[in-house]
Amino acid sequence: MMNTFSKFALLLLLLASLSSCVAKKKFTALQQELALSKTELAAANKDLGKCGVSLNEYMNRLSICEQERANALKGQQLYEDQILFLKSQLADCQNLRDKQLSQVGDLTKINKSANDNIRETLSQLERKDKYLNLLQAAKTRADSINLALAVNLTQMLRDGIEDRDIEIKVDKTVVFVNLSDKMLYQSGNATLTPRAQEVLDKIAQIVSARPELEVMVEGYTDNVPIKNSCMEDNWDLSVKRATAVVRALQKQYKVNPNRLIAAGRGEYNALASNDTEAGRATNRRTRIIILPKLDQFYDLLDPSKAAGK
Repeated sequence: MMNTFSKFALLLLLLASLSSCVAKKKFTALQQELALSKTELAAANKDLGKCGVSLNEYMNRLSICEQERANALKGQQLYEDQILFLKSQLADCQNLRDKQLSQVGDLTKINKSANDNIRETLSQLERKDKYLNLLQAAKTRADSINLALAVNLTQMLRDGIEDRDIEIKVDKTVVFVNLSDKMLYQSGNATLTPRAQEVLDKIAQIVSARPELEVMVEGYTDNVPIKNSCMEDNWDLSVKRATAVVRALQKQYKVNPNRLIAAGRGEYNALASNDTEAGRATNRRTRIIILPKLDQFYDLLDPSKAAGK
């Protein structure tokens, strides 16, 4: 009886041992699967991080492309406006010529002397047409140059500058660059700020590449009186601010001084009312005008010189 009980106990012990071994193997297998899952999770997180960085890069590139597209559309609009203006001028010239030719056609029954006068008139009209074509071609070249100049300035000055601090536009034969006083000067004086140096450096690069153009710098103020040990009045402040810009273009950025003009306009020629702070801020500005040299402009009015262009 005792022997049978011993055998039964031994059998139970053997079964318990086998069960323990099986459980330990399963636990080890589960631990291995957990470690593998953690490794795969870490790799997945790493890949996810790389995807996030790539996504940010793509978004930045998309933003740059959209900005460049907007600038290109602005340039295209400027160009289309110039084309419409030129077409209108050409149509006016053609209408004038047609009217003059029609008037000449009504004189076919006059005597030989009058016919000689008609031939001379036609000859003059032909010369006038040639001269108008020369002027039109010269204006077209000037408009194309100004349009390209405005687009280049816009592209160079857009980075890091708020739209309300700078305005670039083409008006007839010149390019205007309006700059706010807070961007260029320290308050109440003519000392240039570090931001002004950055902007003037970019403008100097453009004008230096166009030696046939002159640069006029005009200073403007609001109507708030100023008088201190350095400034007599707003006339004085506007002149000294324009002179500070011209001096920087010459000395720091090597623009030929023979091409530079400094002018002060004081509180006059205001763009907005001085009754509000916003209006006074608009009127406190410096305007840089890029224009053809006067001798080149007068050459356009001389047919003999224009013909050689």
